[in-house]
Amino acid sequence: MPAPTIDEIKLADAPARWGELGFSVDENGCQLGSVRLRFEGAQDGAGILGWSLRGIASTELDGLFTTLSERPALPPPAAVPVHPNGVLAIDHVVAFSPDFDRSVAALQAAGLDLRRVREQPTPAGAPRQAFFRLGEVILEVVQQPQEVIERLGGADRPARFWGLALLVEDIERSAQALAPHVSEVRAAVQPGRQIATVRRSAGLAVPLALISRREERS
Repeated sequence: MPAPTIDEIKLADAPARWGELGFSVDENGCQLGSVRLRFEGAQDGAGILGWSLRGIASTELDGLFTTLSERPALPPPAAVPVHPNGVLAIDHVVAFSPDFDRSVAALQAAGLDLRRVREQPTPAGAPRQAFFRLGEVILEVVQQPQEVIERLGGADRPARFWGLALLVEDIERSAQALAPHVSEVRAAVQPGRQIATVRRSAGLAVPLALISRREERS
């Protein structure tokens, strides 16, 4: 079986807002590297609705809504197309889990490639993160802090999608293109990279961050 890759990610957004923020969109989506974003229209309280994957043994990913795609992967372009705002591709997809070990086991059973587990807390207090490779994209599974688990009703809840980090050609230029809807550029957790957060004022249903290539230095 080929290694799992992402075909589409479905979002509870309308394409017009993404177009206003400098993404090249068509009537129902846009292409970010090898992955297509499909816009399903605004839905109260929803962000990432689900995704379709190739090369998986199961669609039971501990609550991450998944369908199996039979569509072949796009061949890599001779040059990576750049959106007007400087975005190149999806760097990673972020999901939260109230039961980290359960989620990791389910993802591995479906055939996802666990690259590493980071045992250091994030700035937001998440104690562990697991990183799975899906082609050019990383799935980052973040363990929710214990106080969040208790506040939301315990660890029996499923994992859920949260947000996207988008790879950019020039993070300062992309931050200017999305101004005033983006935070200051700062050092990322990943050594030698920089990150900026897209603010809620951008009017998107899904949390977004912009992240630089590895060769940039903070």
